[in-house]
Amino acid sequence: MKDDRRSGPAMSEKQQDGVHGMVPREKMSPGAQKMRDTYAVTPGAPIYKREFGYYSLERWKEQGMPQDVPLEELFDFDPPGVYALGGCGWCEAAFEPKFEEKVIEDRGDHEVVQDFAGRHVLCFKGRRSGFMPDYLDHPVKDRKTWEEDVKWRLDPETPVRRKNVESIEREAVAAAGEGRLMSQRVVGGYMYLRSLIGPEQLFYAFYDMPDVVHDCMKTWLAVADKVSAGHQEFVTLDEFYIGEDICYNHGSLISPDMIKEFIFPYYQQLMSNMKSRQIDKTRHLFFDVDTDGYCVPVIPLYREIGMDVMNPFEVASGCDVVEIGRQYPDLVMMGGIDKREMAKGRDAIDRMLERIIPPMKARGGYIPTCDHGVPEEVKYEDYLYYRERIVEMGG
Repeated sequence: MKDDRRSGPAMSEKQQDGVHGMVPREKMSPGAQKMRDTYAVTPGAPIYKREFGYYSLERWKEQGMPQDVPLEELFDFDPPGVYALGGCGWCEAAFEPKFEEKVIEDRGDHEVVQDFAGRHVLCFKGRRSGFMPDYLDHPVKDRKTWEEDVKWRLDPETPVRRKNVESIEREAVAAAGEGRLMSQRVVGGYMYLRSLIGPEQLFYAFYDMPDVVHDCMKTWLAVADKVSAGHQEFVTLDEFYIGEDICYNHGSLISPDMIKEFIFPYYQQLMSNMKSRQIDKTRHLFFDVDTDGYCVPVIPLYREIGMDVMNPFEVASGCDVVEIGRQYPDLVMMGGIDKREMAKGRDAIDRMLERIIPPMKARGGYIPTCDHGVPEEVKYEDYLYYRERIVEMGG
């Protein structure tokens, strides 16, 4: 169990500002207290209340959801316990500048569009978001396209990467003063390569152009290192959080050997650099991995390089947070609530929560959320009931 709430015996009150040293617990915001208890895997601690996201809000409006009440109030969420630092991409690379978005081809009810990441996607005409398009082409095909079309967009020194740094600093330092976790979000190596090269083409690229793949990852490292270093000038990081999506419904999309050759060395270097720059040298840097699909086979692999946190444990892919929590008692876990059971109504919701919440609360280190965005098949009244049960059982 990692408890990073200590402040040190000789630390002055000025130093206990969340940047130079940990904020005393009594001065933390309620959300920060609960989140830090979660990350410390504190047995029996009240469960932090939040949600993954929603695909259901438009349908819920039709079913009577109030329009003048914030979601955090409507669903009784906790105040923020984390402050997210960006600038390093998430599902795609952090392009500066982005590719021009434009229509490539008109296909009647559909159109082929070049998106901001340089991909050609087939989508419904006039609807480029809110659903999964068909990805037809990706920008990196060889060294020539990488260097001429893409790499220059990932220059870590471009001044625009420092835009709004003053307002980010003010917000981040204030959040650190509440005790909130400082989370540096970064597009994961697999997700980044997939967005550049394409999911199928990437399999061949590992063999046909490994030098290009490594150059892509060296560039990933340069951008993430530069951006995070800028943030570490004014805050101490609590978390390195990657959007990875390296699994599908039967396990990892690429082999452990490929992960260890093409991805892990860059993660390890970035984490080493982050740790060396910390203002508060005593602070533990949590490593958080977000991957869809059946993640169980890669858990021990990522644990080898220090993974502390994982989400969202998709149930339809075979992830059982209770069983995984037994196998890895110090792993911080988020997700694992089956969207399909939510859609079946209150009896199914009760059975699911009664199986999951008591043992996971007793274990600690767990935040229940839907295992992806709540779908529109879930009725608004049933979701309200679900939230009421979470509050009742998790408090």
